[in-house]
Amino acid sequence: MSDKNQRYDVVVIGGGAAGLSGALALSRARRSVLVVDGGKPRNAPASHAHNYLGREGVPPLELLATGRDEAAGYGAEIVQGTVVSAEKVSDGFRVVREDGTTVHARRLLVTTGIVDELPDVTGLAERWGDDVLHCPYCHGWEVRDRAVGILAGSPMAPHQALLWRQWSDDVTLFRHEQADFSDEEYEQLAARGISVVDGEVVALEAADDAVTGVRLADGTLIPRDALVVQPRFTARSAVLEGLGLAPTEMLVGDQVIGTYIAADPTGATEVPGVWVAGNVANLMEQVVGAAAAGLKAASAINMDLVTDDTRRAVDARRAPFSAEAERQVSERVLGDRRHGLQETSR
Repeated sequence: MSDKNQRYDVVVIGGGAAGLSGALALSRARRSVLVVDGGKPRNAPASHAHNYLGREGVPPLELLATGRDEAAGYGAEIVQGTVVSAEKVSDGFRVVREDGTTVHARRLLVTTGIVDELPDVTGLAERWGDDVLHCPYCHGWEVRDRAVGILAGSPMAPHQALLWRQWSDDVTLFRHEQADFSDEEYEQLAARGISVVDGEVVALEAADDAVTGVRLADGTLIPRDALVVQPRFTARSAVLEGLGLAPTEMLVGDQVIGTYIAADPTGATEVPGVWVAGNVANLMEQVVGAAAAGLKAASAINMDLVTDDTRRAVDARRAPFSAEAERQVSERVLGDRRHGLQETSR
């Protein structure tokens, strides 16, 4: 299925908070916008989104449904599907979906997000987004004053434990397979009353739809109500890589904790006409920040299109004068030639 006559000012790839925020702003700027959304938001397992002023505690899927309605209300087209490729053409980009549908975009806003690659611990993935957590600002309040475990997964583990101590005075750091910590880190953890447990964590135990404890390789079960993990954050960057944008690794010490697509503060990438926003460009962005990034990118895209529209208008305005000048020159040259022939014949 293909319709090369479908042309849009902007195609937004990804319909999360960043993509819908960008689509809303661009539609209100009277741009033609198509949003292509895979329908698998990263925060779908979470029951509520937090720190979004005016929408505190809103269920993530409800927030996105409202955002789709708002963008569509200003004329944005929103379709479910996956973009398999985007290629640069002379006057923009050719965008192809998995069903073969082809459309043209003058500009691209890519908000495909990231994938959370979780530690390989039995029972952990099933509780992700519920009582297996990673962001204290997103979920710390919900487990306040409860028994919290921190599964070491990067050199930032002591920092994580100290941070989560703000929400609970019962925090245990499981060193798991992490290299030993420094004497200073041990002192800081002890000063804050944070226990450190050696030994490999092999399973997360749960009963009655709630975490009950952390199982070590030697069989020891340490009761916990929630477990904090450090996923590897991997950018969904296949479409961008096809445009020549390679992911950048984010390092903590010498350990890679994720990948992202580099961009300037407005989201503009090294490929002219391509912007990114949300977690694909910033691994630590929360929902409200992703929405703000989408708005900022949309403003930059619209200004870029205004500049392009103006250039085209100037070229069109000059065209008749150029044609008339060319006609006059041609007539002058022809007249000179005729005059020369007349002089020669005398």
